[in-house]
Amino acid sequence: MSVKQSLLAILDQGACYGYQLRSEFDRRTGGTWPLNVGQIYSTLDRLERDGFVERGEADDEGHVFWRITDAGRTEVRDWLSSPVAAAKGTRDELAIKLALAATLPGVDVEAIIQTQRVASLRHLQELNRAKYAGASDTAEELAWSLVVDSMIFQVEAQVRWLDHTEQRLRATPIAPLALGDEPARRGRPTKVTTS
Repeated sequence: MSVKQSLLAILDQGACYGYQLRSEFDRRTGGTWPLNVGQIYSTLDRLERDGFVERGEADDEGHVFWRITDAGRTEVRDWLSSPVAAAKGTRDELAIKLALAATLPGVDVEAIIQTQRVASLRHLQELNRAKYAGASDTAEELAWSLVVDSMIFQVEAQVRWLDHTEQRLRATPIAPLALGDEPARRGRPTKVTTS
């Protein structure tokens, strides 16, 4: 998630002070990804440094208002009109856990899968209950519902992947890996290319 572009998109609607930006972000995303106020102010400082926002005057209560610049508006337009790139190199803790478990002697991988499946299905039920707790007849509720839908689809995909992994492990006998007896080489491993 890009905090930088999200804050710029909100500022494109009008000048805001830091805590107001946090409230607007929460309101527009259903509060599903809470932002720390310190994170907002450090992001605003970077946006100012990069010429995307300008620090305005403080009001009578001491709130410093931030305004978007033309460069900031261009950044928002570019962000909103561009596809989100798939994250490269992000580690999926569950995939790594199961990959390692499948190579370790004495580890019940099916039990790990079942434990995760139960937790994922419980989380899916919670998300579905939360989603259907209210009607989406306001902009805030619609925005929240869109985020929850995304979370639901991600958990459903995880459960499908767990089912797939369980079937693969049943079809392929698990042979634990012993520690390698070759000395570890320094430096990066050579890249393997497939054609």
